Amino acid sequence: MKVSTERLPESQVLLEIEVDDARVEKAKDSAYRRLASKVRVPGFRPGKAPREVLERHLGEETILHEAIDRLMPEVYKEALEQESIDPIDQAGYELVTHQPLVAKFTVPIRPTIDLGEYKALLVPREAVSVDPERVQEALDTLRHRYAIHEPVARPIAWNDIIRADVDGTVDGKPLVHEEDVEFQLIEGRPISLPGFAEALIGKRKGAEFACNIPVPDDAPTEELRGKQAHYKVHIRETKQEVLPELDDEFARQVGESFATLADLHTRVESDLREALEQEAEHHYHDEVIGKLVELASIEYPPVLVEREVDRLLRDQSSAGGPVARGGPTAREQLERYLQRMGRSEEDVRAELRPIAEQRVLRSLVLSQVAEAEDIHVEDPEIQEEIDRLTSGVSEQADEIRRLFSTDAAKESLRRSLTTKKTLDRLVAIASGEGETEEEQASATQDG
Repeated sequence: MKVSTERLPESQVLLEIEVDDARVEKAKDSAYRRLASKVRVPGFRPGKAPREVLERHLGEETILHEAIDRLMPEVYKEALEQESIDPIDQAGYELVTHQPLVAKFTVPIRPTIDLGEYKALLVPREAVSVDPERVQEALDTLRHRYAIHEPVARPIAWNDIIRADVDGTVDGKPLVHEEDVEFQLIEGRPISLPGFAEALIGKRKGAEFACNIPVPDDAPTEELRGKQAHYKVHIRETKQEVLPELDDEFARQVGESFATLADLHTRVESDLREALEQEAEHHYHDEVIGKLVELASIEYPPVLVEREVDRLLRDQSSAGGPVARGGPTAREQLERYLQRMGRSEEDVRAELRPIAEQRVLRSLVLSQVAEAEDIHVEDPEIQEEIDRLTSGVSEQADEIRRLFSTDAAKESLRRSLTTKKTLDRLVAIASGEGETEEEQASATQDG
């Protein structure tokens, strides 16, 4: 067997294998015996037809293809061992010639990542500030939550709460049918279809009327676009929203811990600041990893992106829940999802590919940082994380522990914790906030 290799771009190796004729002939003889035991040849008992007779009956190519199908995995495995190639996925296969028997395999191998001067990476943090307008908006939201709804006899106006019977159709087909439904008319917030809320303004309690509303061209349901929706409406009741005054009494109504409006204001501002800080931290993490990806030199096989596309597509199509025994298969879920979206699999995969590529790049650089920084997670850390997850949820604690009792679940948790520790280390580097114990010790000795 002759083997030659050629390094290809994108972390792939071209493996060319030429199999000697004697081995091919031996494989064909084995193929003949397998086929002879399964194929009925007129005039011969099963397994007793001579090879030349079987070849005439089936065709020589059938026996050759049977031989090659069994032979190729064997020679491919031997070639990998001979050339010390460690594939990470299935290889692409091409049969070059039958005589001599030559095949080519495009083998995806492990990515190569050069992080560059990642320890010199600096990414400034943006200061977090709370806009007073956002505090006021949050307080106004609380006022709406504690508002009183009073019945009124005047014409309907914006912000009123309506109780009504609504029946809507398009081309005689039902669009909406609600009896005694309650909703609030917020200007700029569509109800059913844009324009329907506006049709209610000025009407009074007890009114029964009909109206036509055009279906917008960007409506989710394609067959309705550009048509007219016909509504029949009966106004049962109109109520106005009476907001409480923004004072100390209102603060005490919101919670016993708020003695004054100033106390409530402080809590609202604090909660907003905490949310903004968390959002800023997530954004900072994304920015740091993005800068690291730009800094690094990364080569990886395309199959990694296709795997991630598969995962994203599977997650989207199974958003309603995992595949259950007796339920639709993953493929059936995907086909239903594509039909519901009105798109082809190729189009969706093309849309997901840039997202998958970024996820692969980010995962590769984080893994390389973990290796460079010797970051790992020990078993006690996994147990600590399980204890943390179960603390304060006594009713679900046993179920959570059961879920993490398998080796696979613990390994998944280990990977998650490793990623978190790696990201923490990377953020410390990029923000200039910390050094490892080894670096601190080295700096002390140098001093």
